[in-house]
Amino acid sequence: MDGRTREYLKGRFGDHYRRSDISPPPAANEREWGYITWSSGGTTMVRHHSHLDLVGGGDLGDFLAGERPRHVYFSAGRYDDPGASSMGKKGWRGSDLVFDLDADHLPGVDPEADSYAEMLAECKEALLRLLDLLEQDFAFEDLTVVFSGGRGYHVHVRDPGVLELSRSARREIVDYVLGDGVDIEALIETEKVSGSSGRKTPADKRTLQNDGGWGRRLQTELNAFVEELDGLSDDEAMERLTAFDRIGEGKATTMLGAIRKQRDAIEAGNIDVHNALKTIAETLLTRVLEEQTAPIDEPVTTDINRLIRLPGSLHGGSGLEVQHIPRDELDSFDPLVDAVPETFVGNDISVYVREETTIRLGGESFRLSEGVHSMPEYVGVFAMARGHATKAAE
Repeated sequence: MDGRTREYLKGRFGDHYRRSDISPPPAANEREWGYITWSSGGTTMVRHHSHLDLVGGGDLGDFLAGERPRHVYFSAGRYDDPGASSMGKKGWRGSDLVFDLDADHLPGVDPEADSYAEMLAECKEALLRLLDLLEQDFAFEDLTVVFSGGRGYHVHVRDPGVLELSRSARREIVDYVLGDGVDIEALIETEKVSGSSGRKTPADKRTLQNDGGWGRRLQTELNAFVEELDGLSDDEAMERLTAFDRIGEGKATTMLGAIRKQRDAIEAGNIDVHNALKTIAETLLTRVLEEQTAPIDEPVTTDINRLIRLPGSLHGGSGLEVQHIPRDELDSFDPLVDAVPETFVGNDISVYVREETTIRLGGESFRLSEGVHSMPEYVGVFAMARGHATKAAE
């Protein structure tokens, strides 16, 4: 980024902060703060500041308007002395549980082929899956959802029960969200109903643990499958069953009879209604894990000292706002419209486009060829921040 572009963006970021009212996170004085400057020598991170160190006698808005940082962060961790110069001296008290979803790290997303808008749309679907897991399976209530201003979303969990979780406990939550280590045997409970040798006997009862978690999710999928079969003709149901690996016509015939006679038992979790039922359940579990896990950035969640972007600040790599999204507004949220800062709307600027590119922003699509162009400022800021353009002389 050349000097003219850097100074222009720095100045306009300052204008944005003078117009904004940015609220600090809960327990702001217990957190470490950091920011990245617009220095010409690469990425310079200034960190190990307390909130008081940062703002001095003013407030957060005064600091942002004066310093005009490229990126702004606060820590997930809370400390006795957040401004201490090393992590060992800070005195850790606890940490928010933070989840990060990056669009260009998602399975099935190709950053070279997919547009920025397409990647963000895919990331939002992953976010909805993550929130479903956090709310339904963990019953977390104090959730803050944030558009990162760049490639995805953050979720901050601040329920009191999570603050003192160790790294290893957070790792277990990560494994759950990713579906790591989940297999059919882990979800089946074996109850001894006869025999005393400790070995499995034909009378042992094997039941899908369906009162919560991945067992409940698998049971829901299994119930939907059984209901689907019940609504098919015999020929259609046979075709559906024989599509599963290791289920031939004979097994399919007896399985169909068992399903129609013992549907209640299956819906109660009885996995031994027929020996082919486990085969079906295994296949359905694979589908459940593919469709309902969330591909979070693992190190972010396990790191109790992680710095995370400040909602309300600007992302120096896009010029978009790092934006808190109320939970009931998430479905309608469009980052390429709603995160465009008002500061950059209503003005046109000239930029030199370095390479042909297409930018979709503010509800419009802009196809830009190489050369000098006049365009809405928010498009120019985005192009410059992303490295597609430089500031042209007006």
